[in-house]
Parts: sequence; C-alpha cells; structure tokens
Amino acid sequence: MAKMGRPKSKNAKKKILSIRVEDALYERICAYAEQHQLTVTEVVLQGLDKVLSALK
Repeated sequence: MAKMGRPKSKNAKKKILSIRVEDALYERICAYAEQHQLTVTEVVLQGLDKVLSALK
C-alpha cells in the first residue's frame, strides 16, 4: 500500500524557529502581510533573506 500524507518537497523545511516580539511589531508584520497578500512566515523569511544577503 502506498504511503499517505503530504508529498516530499525538494526544499523541505525541517527546522523550526520561535521568536517573541512586542505587540506593536507583530501588528506591523501582520499589516504588511495583509497589504502584500503574504503570510506572516513569508514576511519574516523575506526579511531574514534580505538582511543575510546584505552581509555578502
């Protein structure tokens, strides 16, 4: 019998990060995400990518 469940991704996200932010920052992130039709996770990942790319 074939395995059930979510198919494997080439870029599987196996690591979990958890951060605590102030209410005001969280609201800003949520507002930005809504305006740009993104998820909060996508906004945070894009921000991290931008900061880390600037280091190169």
